[in-house]
Amino acid sequence: MPTPCRKFAWIALVALSCVAAAQRPPSAAPPGSDTIRIPFESYTLPNGLTVILSTDRTTPTVAVNLWYHVGSKNELPGRTGFAHLFEHIMFTGSGHVPYGLHDKLTEGIGGSNNGTTSNDRTTYFEIVPSNYLESALWIEADRMGFLLDTLDLAKLNAQRDIVKNERRQGVDNQPYGKVNEILARATYPADNPYSWDVIGSMDDLSAASADDVKTFFRTYYATNNVFLAIVGDFDSAQVKAWVTKYFGDIPRGKPVVRPTVSTATLPGERRFSYEDRVQVSRLYIQWPTVGEKSDDHYALDILGSILAGPRTARLTKALVYDQQAAASVSAFQGTNEDVGEFMVTITPRPGHTLTELEAAADGIIERLKAEGPTAEEIQKATAGQELTFVRGLESNLGKAMGLSDSAGLHGDPGHYKIDLQKSMAVTAADVKRVANTYLTKGRIVLSVVPAGKPDEASKPAESTKVTGAEDTPRPEVKR
Repeated sequence: MPTPCRKFAWIALVALSCVAAAQRPPSAAPPGSDTIRIPFESYTLPNGLTVILSTDRTTPTVAVNLWYHVGSKNELPGRTGFAHLFEHIMFTGSGHVPYGLHDKLTEGIGGSNNGTTSNDRTTYFEIVPSNYLESALWIEADRMGFLLDTLDLAKLNAQRDIVKNERRQGVDNQPYGKVNEILARATYPADNPYSWDVIGSMDDLSAASADDVKTFFRTYYATNNVFLAIVGDFDSAQVKAWVTKYFGDIPRGKPVVRPTVSTATLPGERRFSYEDRVQVSRLYIQWPTVGEKSDDHYALDILGSILAGPRTARLTKALVYDQQAAASVSAFQGTNEDVGEFMVTITPRPGHTLTELEAAADGIIERLKAEGPTAEEIQKATAGQELTFVRGLESNLGKAMGLSDSAGLHGDPGHYKIDLQKSMAVTAADVKRVANTYLTKGRIVLSVVPAGKPDEASKPAESTKVTGAEDTPRPEVKR
């Protein structure tokens, strides 16, 4: 399933960070990389596999994380859903690991295993007692090197059906479940690989052949496209020997050709309404922004915290508490590798309309754009970001994922320090600038309303009715 969170944290510093954030005056220097250090070493095998090791003997457990630099972005129109489908196929057994043994050697001994897929990467992980680390490495190496030895049409069809059922449960029959697909199609043109959902379409999943899937695996599941992070209670020399033993002979793949993606800019506002099987209308406003390559995403993160979340956040305070016009409000920056979106979501209370709430939210945002945030708002928002970051690194797995993300997206496992430093250094001027740069009239306004009640949409006369992503018109996008 998609996993939008980028920030990670470390439990040993939670209390210290909370106190420091509460006491630090707005003018104090941000903690950044001087506060948090995860000791690690990184090296690359001759076949291109990047290995990241971080010893932590706090508990007798180890987390193993395989970070494959492939997601739905690497798919093609008409062949969507492959990355997520493979997340499932990777748990069906491989050349020397029969189906079911993976769970016995993880969950069966008190550990766990799972995987996640996003637009940009796919991860697989195990958390096991330290004395089962070698088994975890063997399992991961076997399915990296020998998955196709046992992959047949019967396995493919079984996992295809499971993924289809996931789509039915999480998208097609889920209240508001089609929102992400509608917004993606409304924001990006057909040739943009961020214009389809990670789970893929039913038609594309049905059309996938065994040869299609095997080609996808050979292209992206090669050692030179993987980052292996091991964090926890282990002996470094022993682990290096095991990594060489199990991964060293897996052949390098061909260089991966990645899609060229441009940041989208909408020339004007696009309004849509969608009738869903829901009881309460909901308003979604989305602006295309930036991805990991732009430092503006740090200020956009802070902007989201200033607008919604805590009781004193501007939209939350005004709409939920003061006016009691909204049941809930959210605002956040979603940052992918190449693109991003800033989203505001509002659910009304009885007696209040989406048109009314859109106007109120626009007024609050315009005031922030004109005046900028206060020093107190910046202090609270950065403190919240710091705490979120710290909490994300509480566990061995959190640290393994943080190191892997840093290595995969930035080429440096230690980039997490720069992430925190830049987030803590955001100023009021930065927030005002990004609000004026990105929260413009070039946006998507989507009203999701109960079936048979199209007039509950915000400005219904100006909104185009859609029945799903399939009939949502693509934008004319400036690049």
